[in-house]
Amino acid sequence: MTTNPAPAPAFDPFPSDGSGYDTDVVVVGLGPFGAVTALALATYGIRVHAITMFPWGANSPRAHITNQRAVEVLRDLGVEEEAKKYATPWDQMGDTLFTTSLAGEEIVRLQTWGTGDERFGDYLKGSPCTMLDVPQPLMEPVLLKNAAERGAILSFNTEYVSHTQDDDGVTVTLRSLVSGHEFTQRARYLVGADGARSKIVDELELPLEGELARAGTAYILFNADLSQYVAHRPSILHWIMNSKAGFGEIGMGLLRAIKPWNQWIAGWGFDIAAGEPDLSEDVVVEQIRTLVGDPDLEVEIVTKSLWYVNQQHATRYSEGRVFCGGDAVHRHPPSSGLGSNTSMQDGFNLAWKLAFVVRGDAGPELLDSYSLERAPVGKQIVARANQSRKDYAGLREFFDHDAADPVLDGLARLKEASPEGVAMRERLYEALDLKNTEFNAHGTELNQRYESGAVLPDPTAGDEEWPRDPGLYLQATTRPGAKLPHAWLVDGRGHRVSTLDVTGKGRFTLLTGIGGRAWQVAADKVDLTWLDTVVVGDPGAIDPYGSWHRIREVHEAGAILVRPDGYVAWRHSDAVWDETDAVHALSEALAGVVADPALTTTDRTTEGAR
Repeated sequence: MTTNPAPAPAFDPFPSDGSGYDTDVVVVGLGPFGAVTALALATYGIRVHAITMFPWGANSPRAHITNQRAVEVLRDLGVEEEAKKYATPWDQMGDTLFTTSLAGEEIVRLQTWGTGDERFGDYLKGSPCTMLDVPQPLMEPVLLKNAAERGAILSFNTEYVSHTQDDDGVTVTLRSLVSGHEFTQRARYLVGADGARSKIVDELELPLEGELARAGTAYILFNADLSQYVAHRPSILHWIMNSKAGFGEIGMGLLRAIKPWNQWIAGWGFDIAAGEPDLSEDVVVEQIRTLVGDPDLEVEIVTKSLWYVNQQHATRYSEGRVFCGGDAVHRHPPSSGLGSNTSMQDGFNLAWKLAFVVRGDAGPELLDSYSLERAPVGKQIVARANQSRKDYAGLREFFDHDAADPVLDGLARLKEASPEGVAMRERLYEALDLKNTEFNAHGTELNQRYESGAVLPDPTAGDEEWPRDPGLYLQATTRPGAKLPHAWLVDGRGHRVSTLDVTGKGRFTLLTGIGGRAWQVAADKVDLTWLDTVVVGDPGAIDPYGSWHRIREVHEAGAILVRPDGYVAWRHSDAVWDETDAVHALSEALAGVVADPALTTTDRTTEGAR
């Protein structure tokens, strides 16, 4: 007699861990913020279910500039080299041109993205990473693939419906857009990464300041071989000044390289008061040919879209167990290239805090620091992006608006050998120099300073002084609340490694020098599984260049506590030689930073590793 075997149990992507939760964190949205949050949580061993209502990631180029801080996030998460495969490299990002058409007369150029003679060294000194140009449809798959490989559950065609939260967790209702089936997930925390029309932000009634849709832009993705115009002067951005290209705040057309030099975006403003512009095939092709300056150009239109200029930010990013970030809380145009970069950093800031609280390595009060740290950054970049649009006005001052062709007639005046011509050219170069605040804004991208309970000020430091423009120039410092400075060390194999490479990776790091043996003993006695000690000068982290010696700002026998996101949490500037003093100081600091008073005990050797 034969019997049928028992059916195999259905695969459960959310096996119970006995906690009563289906997963630890639900992430709604898989843009840069949601994808980095999911990737980091999975990397840190936290159960995460990340969903999107779309069948895949971004379907249009959207964000592309990836600044050094965002690349540092990729580096820490182990995906920098993979992202580079899809990037236009730094040296090809090139000058930004202002010209009558791609084939026409150049008016001015600006060396941009730190590639110019005056700024190249600043960027090399500031980070082990270069800038990259990675369009969003190429960046997101790198993040999502690695998140899935590390254990994140990703659900596409899945819509967020609603949530309710209580003291112990969040119940999230989701709907499959394939079957229509609704189901719930019980999680410890919910992350709203659902973009500029965020339903979760609306439900939480997070306070928003600013306005939406104050201007409009048409974006056309197209294929055409434009290498003859750009191969000799590689650049990913070209601003076009002609009578058919300009409207509104910027008043210029745009050609942006997506896949050099065969795929591009053409962009131009439109009057939102007059309704949506005509984007018929003939109109669009003619406009592209005008921007390029080739009336016979063969053009293949890929997609046509409209987007609106927003100037809005949330003053608070969370409510209870629900946290929002990315475009949901800072809504702005792409000028200055801050959107995806800031969103990725939101996720990197939030993920380690969620991981520490979920594991019980920190008190839940640690999560209060997320909004305190990131909301001021969001406010700053919304203002900066919108100001960057307004700062184009000076570059258009030579236009003669009373003439039949404002640009060509104005250009003739600009070239005059007269006092008026000289004065006009002076003003043009002043306006060009102002655009460094958009295109060489190293400080805007790297000078964030955090103030929260997860940062303990150095009482010996006094107020920070800024001898150079903080928007243009990075000011590297080990002050608590600042990003750990990059300095080249040398490992045990003779290879260069950055200070950023020996810290982070989801863990706290105590940095000290050869003279700081008391701090080594203290870290051993505190005995935390998530705390590493790096002695600069020991094998594996020697300082042959003296780079760290020059930048550390503390005594060699002092100490710097670096958070998992690479920011300085605390430092002890003076030398400490007594082990008991070091244990007490380190325990107090750790207890404050991670909101766990139990860590204040001065001898944890009998308690075991946490």
